[in-house]
Amino acid sequence: MINVRRIYPAILVVIGVWACDTADPEFNASVVPERILFNASRQYPEGITYAPSFDKFLVSSITQGKVGTVDQNGRYADFVTDDQLISGIGLKVRGNLLYVCNSDQGISEKSKPQTTLKTAGLLIFDLASRQLVKSVRLDSLLPGVPHFANDIAFDPDGNAYITDSFAPVIYKVTPDHKATIFANDPQFSGEQGFNLNGIVYHPDNYLIAVKSNEGKLFRIDLNNPINVSEITGVSLPGGDGMLVYENDLYVVNSRNKVTQVRSSDKWKTASIVKTDVVGYEQATTNTLMNGKIYTLNARIDDVSAAVSAKDPSKLQASSYSIQQFK
Repeated sequence: MINVRRIYPAILVVIGVWACDTADPEFNASVVPERILFNASRQYPEGITYAPSFDKFLVSSITQGKVGTVDQNGRYADFVTDDQLISGIGLKVRGNLLYVCNSDQGISEKSKPQTTLKTAGLLIFDLASRQLVKSVRLDSLLPGVPHFANDIAFDPDGNAYITDSFAPVIYKVTPDHKATIFANDPQFSGEQGFNLNGIVYHPDNYLIAVKSNEGKLFRIDLNNPINVSEITGVSLPGGDGMLVYENDLYVVNSRNKVTQVRSSDKWKTASIVKTDVVGYEQATTNTLMNGKIYTLNARIDDVSAAVSAKDPSKLQASSYSIQQFK
């Protein structure tokens, strides 16, 4: 038998390179680029997560109240929508369920005067059927104040914890969908802009949340939620999405960087290990995929400008990207 590899090695190399450039996932699914470009008309996707069950990213939509998928080749497709989902913000996958924060800044095609700046909710979808499992209203737990459900974290028992950027609370939603105010602390308050934003669960049985407008990190004891303490030693202005990986905290901040933060005293204090500033523009939040951290470039400055102008027509972009932490 002729040894093709011996006779035609150069040809095989050329064929291999061509195969990696094709859109066929059989060839390139395992080779994930450092930067994934995708197009989705007027998506403005604030949140991102990864779904292992079908090996794709999921992204929310501020303007259209839906969730789409993005594969590793940058191919976007609509995934779920629901009339109750006004603006999709943070989202997370747990098991076979997708949890999506629901809010309204007045720039969604579903915005109404009675919901604008008054909405905090959690919508839960079945990943396999794409059907809505449950819609949980959160803003009714603290009436008469502005609301904005922002991000989600889970403890090992399946309880979800949701930050509210306009009200000084963290909500808790149990696996059987019962909602309560888990933590209500004056440290979460602020005079303007976004207060609490990203939130994560730490295996030592506490939550860590970031307060965007002051760049502060807070540790919240899961067993005693009135025990809220500021994590000193680090400031992360514009802190947004976060994740914990190998005991370090990775924070998207200032909309143009991801900062790796570490603590040696159980997050009483912390310090910056590394800051990655390459490839982040108008970034919001991050997710972990196969041991790599990816951050969504969401055109969030455009959103802020449209909110300030009260003019949703300004939001016409279709191109976005997902950047790997290096």
